[in-house]
Amino acid sequence: MAKNKVLVAGATGLVGRAATEEFSARGWEVAGVSRRVPDDLDAKAELISVDLTDRAACEAVFGAMDDVTHLVFAALYEKPGLFAGWRERDQMETNLAMLANLFEPLERAAKGLRHVSILQGTKAYGAHFKPIEVPARENRPRDNHENFYWLQEDFLRDRQPGKAWSWTVVRPQIVFGHAVGAPMNPIAAIGVYAAIRRELGLPLSYPGGPPCVMEAADARIVAKMLAWAATEPAAGNEIFNVTNGDVFTWPGVWPAIARCFGMDEGRPEPMLMAEEMPKYEAVWQDLVTRHGLRPYSIRELVGDSFHYVDGIGATGRERAPPPAIVSTIKARRLGFHDCIDTEDMVAHWFDRLRALKILPPL
Repeated sequence: MAKNKVLVAGATGLVGRAATEEFSARGWEVAGVSRRVPDDLDAKAELISVDLTDRAACEAVFGAMDDVTHLVFAALYEKPGLFAGWRERDQMETNLAMLANLFEPLERAAKGLRHVSILQGTKAYGAHFKPIEVPARENRPRDNHENFYWLQEDFLRDRQPGKAWSWTVVRPQIVFGHAVGAPMNPIAAIGVYAAIRRELGLPLSYPGGPPCVMEAADARIVAKMLAWAATEPAAGNEIFNVTNGDVFTWPGVWPAIARCFGMDEGRPEPMLMAEEMPKYEAVWQDLVTRHGLRPYSIRELVGDSFHYVDGIGATGRERAPPPAIVSTIKARRLGFHDCIDTEDMVAHWFDRLRALKILPPL
């Protein structure tokens, strides 16, 4: 039987990076695609630099990939500032074009293609602008709002009839992992905040707003679902929510985060991190120099993730946003049972960033 080969688009992102490492650990042949090639990926993978908005480049690269059997499309385009772009049509069209630019030449070349996975999230249920049903379930009618999720999903649905390949949509909750410059990476944002507070001799005060019950998705759990869906026949042409398996609030998990940094938990000090944290670039650069960390600026490391943490932390709000809880029963009934305690998850990722010399040692 021919060896499985997975193409992971967005290999430097939170999910794409984790998927590249997961498939590699399982013995698959892996090709990772991104605009920049990471230098600290823990995987045996062929890494290719391609701009997915460049149609000609995509034709040249993916039109020659005749041995790919599986595709994980985890690439994502976000506008600066993050939230406004979620409802803007040009951002939606760009994300559709990125999938089409890759998939059309790949499908022509890869005659043995068997499975395609794409990512969505709780924005599929309208969680970014309204209260949603709790728990949100995959079998409900599509929420009637514009979203690039629907454009990408319909692109695959329209092409799939009569083909040998199937598709799966994976919908993680708030994703935690490692990816330099990712626009929605709570680990990087909170890690930089904690390191600077520790350097200044300050306690780890909670910077957000009123508590809201929410769920996390460790990037490793999402990657395990992608690997499961790639070879599970029952996952073909289906949609699955994925979370860690527990719930949390930011104030509730904050003591565990403080322990990760050997810090006392201070009194809450609400602040818009996107406005305040860039002011501490000099402090951060002193940490980088003194500890021999990878030479990232705050902006290069965190991207727009301070905006993201401000949003999911309800910073500046008088009332907590409504909960956005999803059901994961569908995947569990079909055999996907991976889970992790969210407090264990944050400890793992902060330790990982210290091991990679991205955060300073304790």
